[in-house]
Amino acid sequence: MNTTQPANPRNNSASLRKALAILQHLGDAAGEDQSLGQISTALDLNKSTVTRLLQPLLETSFVEAGDAPSTYRLSWQNARLGQAYLGSLRPDRDMHQTLVDLSAATRETTHLVRASTTNVVYIDKVDSPYAVRMVSRIGNVQPMYSTSVGKCILAHAGDDLIAAVVAAGMPPRTPATITTEAALRAELALIRERGWAIDDVENEDGIRCVAAPVFDASGECSLAISVSGPVSRVPSERVAALAPLVTTAAGDISRRLGAASPVR
Repeated sequence: MNTTQPANPRNNSASLRKALAILQHLGDAAGEDQSLGQISTALDLNKSTVTRLLQPLLETSFVEAGDAPSTYRLSWQNARLGQAYLGSLRPDRDMHQTLVDLSAATRETTHLVRASTTNVVYIDKVDSPYAVRMVSRIGNVQPMYSTSVGKCILAHAGDDLIAAVVAAGMPPRTPATITTEAALRAELALIRERGWAIDDVENEDGIRCVAAPVFDASGECSLAISVSGPVSRVPSERVAALAPLVTTAAGDISRRLGAASPVR
């Protein structure tokens, strides 16, 4: 007669959560080996439990021994899974829900754009529920210098791209468009300082946009996200309320792209 008791699913689930917590702790250690005591203290687990949970992680190469005795660090399996995840990621498909949520929170049109030489191309969008809204389409190309999303990307770009934008010309698209290199560079410095950008009716008459940069695993910024709407619903006074919503959404996308902590 088999008297073996079936495994308790709750116990298995708790053990899995604790093992994942160990991986997360090692990942947050910024490359420094962690001792058994450090892991135990940080996660409020006794050392015997940590030792037991580390064993399968060591056997499957998610964790490896550190340089000093009884220390540990992440191993190569994490990089393999991370590369597989990033390699299959499509921002225009996989970040759509973030645009949906941002549009629901603001009741305005949201966009995700990608850099394209001295322009940006709109790769995803969610329309405002209002009948009066910004008219745009996926695949649309707009200049960097006059759009909030483009200025976000420029603010974190190398000097070569800024020089290329200036050399390509900055004709006025509205009376408010920035058209000089000095004014553009001053605007980019402000964007880097505060972490978001505004198209203050600079690209299209009657439309105001607030945007934030999106960073990838290497810390580069080639994407940006924005909220856009008619000035009647997005007056200057509303910008301060929209900016944190946009930067939070951009941060969410950045983390999903592998950015450890989006740089301002």
